[in-house]
Amino acid sequence: MNTALDCIPCFVRQAAEALRLSVADESRRADIMRNVLSELVGSDWNVSPTVAAQRLHRSIRKATGDPDPYRAYKERMNRLALELLPCLQREARLEEQPKTALVRIALAANLIDAGPRTGLSEMDIRTALCRACRGECLMDSAGDLFLAAEQARHILFLADNAGEIVLDRVLIEVLPVARMVVGVRGSPVSDDATVTDAEMAGLPNIVSVIPNGSDAPGTLIEDCSGDFRRTFEESDLIIAKGQGNYASLNATSKHVFFLMQVTCSHVAADSGVPLGSLAICERNGTAAKQRNVVLQ
Repeated sequence: MNTALDCIPCFVRQAAEALRLSVADESRRADIMRNVLSELVGSDWNVSPTVAAQRLHRSIRKATGDPDPYRAYKERMNRLALELLPCLQREARLEEQPKTALVRIALAANLIDAGPRTGLSEMDIRTALCRACRGECLMDSAGDLFLAAEQARHILFLADNAGEIVLDRVLIEVLPVARMVVGVRGSPVSDDATVTDAEMAGLPNIVSVIPNGSDAPGTLIEDCSGDFRRTFEESDLIIAKGQGNYASLNATSKHVFFLMQVTCSHVAADSGVPLGSLAICERNGTAAKQRNVVLQ
């Protein structure tokens, strides 16, 4: 996927949001915003949205001197998710197909994302997550995911956002954790999860966690560390959360299950998933297999 015109308003909104979080003085925010917009206009758009967003957030961190503008937001989302976790686990256990309910929770958790939206309230999050346990049946697709995980020798689970990573734990715990590694961002970018967030979620207590060595809001393999690239290449199954991972890995030859909420028209057009949907998109380049399972 290359950057499209529809990506530009989203980049501008992300820049404004990051500046509100990191710069108190309105006049200084405006000056930085002008410089960021100038850089955006003059940059090469013939790159993936993940690369363009990486450049944007690097520019903002450099201009503000704040290495992690979203830190307070991420901590708040982690705390909220930890508060909701026990209730969601109880709800899932009461379902006729509890493992399928856990997949729905992981899908719904992807809405905890500052990238595509602003003004997301805690009530919005609570409502969507509580509804997830009682959502449309995903038995076939969830079954395929669990079967692929059981058959895989090495699984790489690519996390997306803070807060979300806490709720991903309900799914990770029922997968073969002994054969799994969870990948997180190598350094802060937007509200994406890093090792700090994985630790707050308690993941290192149950599964291996590896930073990818990159500050891209996705998984740009060429930008990742050698250790992470080796882990990626050794993995015969990838479970990837979110649109950033989709945008950067949709052309990979690996067997991937993308779990995401589609809030971007560019991703919707590329994936064939209706805008606003929760979706499991299975891709297997080596087997030429592509399938979408959609929850409206």
